[in-house]
Amino acid sequence: MSVQSSTRSFARVVLVSGASLACLLAACAKKDTAADTAGATAAPAARSDSATSGTPTASASASGGALNDAQIAHVAVTANSIDSTAGELAKKKGTAKAVKDFAQTMITDHSGANKEAVALATKLNVTPQDNPTSQQLKSGADASNSALQGMSGAAFDSAYIAHEVDYHQAVLNALDQTLIPGAQNAELKALLQKVRPVVAAHLDRAKSIQSGLGKK
Repeated sequence: MSVQSSTRSFARVVLVSGASLACLLAACAKKDTAADTAGATAAPAARSDSATSGTPTASASASGGALNDAQIAHVAVTANSIDSTAGELAKKKGTAKAVKDFAQTMITDHSGANKEAVALATKLNVTPQDNPTSQQLKSGADASNSALQGMSGAAFDSAYIAHEVDYHQAVLNALDQTLIPGAQNAELKALLQKVRPVVAAHLDRAKSIQSGLGKK
């Protein structure tokens, strides 16, 4: 299979996995607006209680509302874990130095971010709560990694970096549009705000590498 045909096939997987985060969170936001209009006034208090007491409310995302703090924390941990895992794969299978170096940065940065997230959750006595958004992210990542496993050489490098561009753009959009605005606990919001410029820098670097690979 040629590099171009391999990349085109993988692109279909990337579009699903990269867009899943933005689509799910956009759906949550729309449903939350409808719930607010209907008079769901108890939700903000429930989300605040979950951040301080460590007892998450019933899954808001599953019932069509906004993500609570415990769910936001789970999404953050899941997103970091996904990119660390993809980095491990790229470190083994990548061929271009720029790709392998980028993969190592993803492992280091996202593993570090997860340690901070887990430490904060422990401090707040909050258990990250699984939710449909995290589940969809994991499902999309499994499909992407499966597709990448079947690639090698330049085809792998190109597909991996294309995934990283789309994935970091989706995460950046989610941070700006849903996760940071939706976080009720001040320390959780601050951590997400701290992570944002790192995600933006990863996106810029991935785009630069992608441009460089296209010139070869």
